[in-house]
Amino acid sequence: MINKLRQTPLYIVAIALLLFTGLPFFVMINTSFKGQAEFATAPWALPEALSFENYTFLFETNFFQYFGNSLFVTVISVILTIIFSAMASYPLSRMKFKLNRPILLLFMVGMMIPIHTTLIPIFLLTQNMGLYNTLWGLIGPYVAFALPISVVIYTQFMSDLPKELIESAKIDGCGHLQLFWRILFPLLIPATATVAIYNFIHIWNEFIFALVLTNSDDAATLPIGLREFYGEFSINIPGLMAALTLASVPLLLVYFVAQEKIIKGLAAGSVKG
Repeated sequence: MINKLRQTPLYIVAIALLLFTGLPFFVMINTSFKGQAEFATAPWALPEALSFENYTFLFETNFFQYFGNSLFVTVISVILTIIFSAMASYPLSRMKFKLNRPILLLFMVGMMIPIHTTLIPIFLLTQNMGLYNTLWGLIGPYVAFALPISVVIYTQFMSDLPKELIESAKIDGCGHLQLFWRILFPLLIPATATVAIYNFIHIWNEFIFALVLTNSDDAATLPIGLREFYGEFSINIPGLMAALTLASVPLLLVYFVAQEKIIKGLAAGSVKG
């Protein structure tokens, strides 16, 4: 009983944080079921009746094209980031050579490069490669800027794997590729979940590269497409809230599926055994 009383303040704080973080989602979903007139007269009240007109309105726009573009770019970018960063982390964490630390330091320095300083060079490079206004032109910069933090996460996690496991695999005749893909990579699930979710959220919400490297609806992603709800003199707020509600579904699904592994991946490497 005493222990339960001691935990009461923790439960109160947890409930307060839940209300604080969940209120914006409630307001967003609540507003998405209102008409514009009802929202103008009672923005904070519950809807008088559930109306799906804002969701059906999305079919009259290019929302689902933008949604598909974002999904394609994000999934491909995350997959490439996982492959490249995991493979780069293997020699950095398990092999000893003179440039080991300097190369890892370069990746860490890459985390400090402001994205906006690279816009003009990347814009010119994308044009010269003939990738301007294409989805593939977005994937390159997304993967490049996702690599530094991903390599650091994988390197720290891989450094904590037992040496005996690798030595026994080498004795059994495993080469580096077999050792990495068959033995080490399956053990990197927590780190992979961390890298995947972190970069999925960042790329899904990315705006500035999508704005600079595309100029048509065919290649526009969701953050760019949401501007369609902004009129010259007004904003369709209920329609925008409906779009944002659907846009948040992939993020919530991916996060809830892998949330436990994210916590383990973030903690990996923080304590040495």
